[in-house]
Amino acid sequence: MPLAGFAERAEYFILNVFMTTVQVQAAPVRNAPIAHSTVMAVLFAISFSHCLNDTIQALLPSIYPMLRDSFHLSFGQLGWITFTFQCTASLFQPLVGFVTDKKPMPHSLAVGMGLTLVGLLALAFANSYTLIIISAAIVGLGSAIFHPEASRVAHMAAGARRGFAQSFFQLGGNVGSALGPLLAALIIVSRGQKYVACFSLLALLGVFVLWKIGTWQKNNFHRITRKAHGTRQLPRKKVIAALAVLVALIFSKYVYLVSITTYYTFYLIHHFGASVKTSQLLLFVFLFAVALGTIIGGPVGDRIGRKRVIWVSILGVAPFSLLLPHVGLVGTVILTMFIGVILASAFSAILVYAQELVPEKVGMIAGLFFGLAFGIAGIGAAALGQLADHTSIEFVFNVCAFLPLIGLLTVLLPDIEPQRKPTG
Repeated sequence: MPLAGFAERAEYFILNVFMTTVQVQAAPVRNAPIAHSTVMAVLFAISFSHCLNDTIQALLPSIYPMLRDSFHLSFGQLGWITFTFQCTASLFQPLVGFVTDKKPMPHSLAVGMGLTLVGLLALAFANSYTLIIISAAIVGLGSAIFHPEASRVAHMAAGARRGFAQSFFQLGGNVGSALGPLLAALIIVSRGQKYVACFSLLALLGVFVLWKIGTWQKNNFHRITRKAHGTRQLPRKKVIAALAVLVALIFSKYVYLVSITTYYTFYLIHHFGASVKTSQLLLFVFLFAVALGTIIGGPVGDRIGRKRVIWVSILGVAPFSLLLPHVGLVGTVILTMFIGVILASAFSAILVYAQELVPEKVGMIAGLFFGLAFGIAGIGAAALGQLADHTSIEFVFNVCAFLPLIGLLTVLLPDIEPQRKPTG
């Protein structure tokens, strides 16, 4: 088949470019000051893998309108699909991070992508709501394995640019999340559920790339992590209190974010009469704005301080979110673009801030915060779906508009970063 042949050639080309680059860049690292050097080839490869992973995962909510029509599902049932995926990921991510902090398992990255591949194929041929739920759980498990270890790789390759590294890693995921709805609109919606299986080629490419990354991680793990570890600057109680504030901020960010990623298409269809394809393309616009905001947050945090970025990225969304339910279609698109850019800058800053609070538990902190992000989003999706069934989509968007005000809690975060000198 021409399409399959093209995909195989593309896979071979990309894989060889990546692996050659990683091998060339990784070799001199043995004699370099690793704790302060940024290994861009590895960051690029892990970000690309994140893009593949999240493109696949974004297919699920992107085909909700099609699944709703095919299986006659309610908003609540759609919410439970998201709940299953998100909570499977959230429950296992901290455990994966905790275990791999003690016993490194670099090739678990490839195993996680392999599970995502299995879940993808199961979703393509699911013929009942139960099988859709099982498929979502398998994809969630793959994500639980992927994210903590991939974040660790980004941390290892970061050198002194930790905010940039996490943003670059997150950028890949957000680009993938934006591509998912676009590819679903162009390929799956017009052809049917079984075309989900076409994306198995992406997962297979991801398995190969992640296996090679795992080899680099295995060769460099102990030396890099030993040099990169810092010392905790705060008493235990203050660390716990700061982590509690960060959890509240994650709640604010991800419940609001899931209200858009899961129900934005339905809001556009119901409130403005948009078509399914138009609503998915506008969801792509929002997710593209999220991707743009992601790459901004980390480097800015490295430059001006992560606490300042957290202030702006959470509380700064409030004026736009409060206005959103009261404007027309064009205004909605514009406001969601601003919301996406501003809100997306938060996660990298929050994650690196938390890792600097507990520098000896990088994997566990990554797993905890990725897990919280997935879990809170899953619970939020289910709760908001039930709320929409009993009220309306418009009511849900009105309620969620107030969530960014939780960003006021940022005032309780301690200043743990050194004073930055202004640059001229």
